[in-house]
Amino acid sequence: MDRIDRHLLALLQQDARLTSHQLAERVGLSPSPCARRIRRLEQQRLIQRYRAELDRERLGLGLTVFVHVKLSRHQDALVEAFEAAVADMPEVIECHTVSGAFDYLLQIVSADLKGYERWVRQLQTLPMVNTVDSSFAIRAVKRAGALDLRDARPTDDDS
Repeated sequence: MDRIDRHLLALLQQDARLTSHQLAERVGLSPSPCARRIRRLEQQRLIQRYRAELDRERLGLGLTVFVHVKLSRHQDALVEAFEAAVADMPEVIECHTVSGAFDYLLQIVSADLKGYERWVRQLQTLPMVNTVDSSFAIRAVKRAGALDLRDARPTDDDS
């Protein structure tokens, strides 16, 4: 990955609707080589997808909650079942395994407390869930920040 690839990725993080012509102009290439580079970055899965960033509040989804979850046991089948259940919950927009006192950190978006309560009751019915600890976001200071690509070192890792 060279300077031009980094520049292309940075531009696409800011505005994925830029055309190949616009990108080419900004990085100093002609459109065809620029389009080939973008295709290569997609094939290498450095670009995983394109999507729109929506305004949660204007859509009536203004409640963000960060939820720590501790499992009762860590058997492979229970971990897989928990992760599959969480993956199917549309309120969960991110789920990470974490170190420390809890096993997972989830980011939940809901319309209101009633919607969150419905979701947390659903979570608590999962037999492997032991502890749920919630922190309600008061205000977003920074959201969906772009990746800092200065030290990026792409790998061939498929994991």
